[in-house]
Amino acid sequence: MSFQRDQQVLRMRARFLNFQDAFAFMSDVARLAERHDHHPDWRNVYNLVDIALTTHDAGNQVTEKDLRLAADIEALASLQKAEVLPLET
Repeated sequence: MSFQRDQQVLRMRARFLNFQDAFAFMSDVARLAERHDHHPDWRNVYNLVDIALTTHDAGNQVTEKDLRLAADIEALASLQKAEVLPLET
């Protein structure tokens, strides 16, 4: 699994070749999130995308909604040849 659990949050950092590829990935994730009716907290700096998933309605816990969206995001990252980076500790 590319996402790592950090207390009650699933986190992933992905690196792309450039900003355009990172932004395209984020656009695709936005469409996934709409289909799941579940939206990530995220950040983009040039070719890096940081994603955090938690369910606010469940008291900021990781739920099945997070796990399902994470699985779809991971598949998308793999298709788009993202390099998943270890999280900073």
